[in-house]
Amino acid sequence: MFIIDVTLKSTPITLSVQRKNSEDAEASYQQVVEAMKSGEHHLIELVCEHQAGKKISIIGSEITAVQLYEKSGAGTSSGKPPGFSFAVAE
Repeated sequence: MFIIDVTLKSTPITLSVQRKNSEDAEASYQQVVEAMKSGEHHLIELVCEHQAGKKISIIGSEITAVQLYEKSGAGTSSGKPPGFSFAVAE
């Protein structure tokens, strides 16, 4: 299972959908990236294959970040849970 996380402007929550295979996940990821690049107010719809009936619609210009990763066990090999993280350089 592959997870696509989307973060929106001025919103502290992350929206997520799951796709069963890597090709579909990559296509959805690219759809979001293209919407971010265009900066226009196009509506994109993402459908979750894990939860039947779960759909999200997002205005492309409101997206600040997107992440694609493969769902694994409780965490990743680094011991961190999946998600956005930021490192601060000193």
